Amino acid sequence: MLVNADLHIHSCFSMATSKDMLINNIAPKSKEKGLNLVGTGDAFHPGWLNIIEESTEYKGDGVYSKDECDFILTTEVEGKSRIHHLIFLPTIEIARELSDKLVSKNKNSDGRPRTKMGGAEILEMVKEYDCMIGPAHAFTPWTGMYKSFDSIYDCYDKKPDFIELGLSADTNMADTVSELQDFVFLSNSDAHSPWPHRLGREFNQIEMDDISYSSLKKSIKNKKVTKNYGLYPNLGKYHMTACTKCHKLIDPKLAKEDKMKCTCGGKIKKGVDYRINEISSWKEPHHPKHRPDYVHLMPMAEIISTIYDKGVTTKFVQGKWQKLVNAFGPEITILINTPIEEIEKIDLETSKAIEAFRNGTVNVIPGGGGKYGEISFDKELIPRETESIDKRLTLDNF
Repeated sequence: MLVNADLHIHSCFSMATSKDMLINNIAPKSKEKGLNLVGTGDAFHPGWLNIIEESTEYKGDGVYSKDECDFILTTEVEGKSRIHHLIFLPTIEIARELSDKLVSKNKNSDGRPRTKMGGAEILEMVKEYDCMIGPAHAFTPWTGMYKSFDSIYDCYDKKPDFIELGLSADTNMADTVSELQDFVFLSNSDAHSPWPHRLGREFNQIEMDDISYSSLKKSIKNKKVTKNYGLYPNLGKYHMTACTKCHKLIDPKLAKEDKMKCTCGGKIKKGVDYRINEISSWKEPHHPKHRPDYVHLMPMAEIISTIYDKGVTTKFVQGKWQKLVNAFGPEITILINTPIEEIEKIDLETSKAIEAFRNGTVNVIPGGGGKYGEISFDKELIPRETESIDKRLTLDNF
C-alpha cells in the first residue's frame, strides 16, 4: 500500500508552536490534507505523551489512531552544537524510558528538548530501543547537521537511518553530495500549527506492507520511499546567502570578505544552496537507482492566497480551500490527481496555478536571510536586490 506520511511535526508543548497543536485538531486536518500517517512530534515530553494516550486508540505495533488518522511516535532533539535530530520510536513506554535517560534541563518544559549529547551518543542511546534516527532539516544554517560537519559520519560515527532534506533543499541538491547516495531522503513539514498550509506542506509517499512501526522501519531500510513531495527549495527562507536584517542577497565570496556583516549592519547568513555547493562532489545531481522523483508543489491555501492577494488564514482563502476539498476530497488528491478541467469548474484561477505546478512553469524569486521566496504563476517577478563582486553575476551563480 502507498502511504502519504508527514513524519516531523510539533505539539503545543514546543516553543513557538500553536496552542492548537493537539491530537483532536491535528487528526481531522491531516485527513482533509490527505495524510495517512503522521508523526506525533515531541514524544519525550511527558504531558504530550499523556495527551496522546488520552486522545488516541492504540492499534498495536507503534500506531496510535484518532478519527481515521494514524500516528507514530516521533520527536526532535537539539543536541550538541544546536544540531537537531529526528527520532522515530516504537511505543509510548519506550518514549518514557528514553526521556528519563536523556540528560536535558528543559525536557519537561519544551517539546523539543536540548541536550549536550552529540549525534553519535544520541544514536547509540536510541538504537538500543529499536528507534530510527537521522538529521532533521540537515542543510539549514541554524540547526542543520551540515552547518557544523562536512560529513554525516563525523556527526554520527556510523550510518543513521535516513536524512531529512528540510524546506530549503530537494533531491537535486542533496544528490550532488556523494556520501548521501545510499541514504533514504525524507521530506516532512516540521509543522508548528494545524493549518492546512502547514501540515503536510512537505510529505513522503511510502510503500508499506501496512501502517505500523515495523512496516515503516522495513520500508525505510529497504528504500521504499516512492516519492518526495515538497516546496521549491528556493522558496525556503535560508535558501540563498543573504542579510538577516535587510534581506539583500549577497555573493557568498563577498560575504566572507566582509566577515558575514552586511553594509546595513545586519548579519549575513550562509544559504543552503551555497553550503551544499561547499560539500558537494559534483555540479550536477547523480541520482542512484533507488531515488524517487521529488515533486514540487505548494499548499493549496497558499496558492489561493497568492492568486487572490489575500491572507492565507482569511475567511476568503479558507472558504475557497474548503469548497474545493468538499468537492474533490483531500487536498493532496486535488494538487496531484484531480483533472484540471474539473477544478476549473469550481475555481478557474486556482486551476491555472495548480496546472502551472504540474507543468513546472511557475516563477520564483529565491528566499534568504530569513525571508521566504516569492512565487508567481502568470507574471515575471522583480528580482530581490543582490550585492556581488562581479556585477555580471546572476542568481544562477550562487
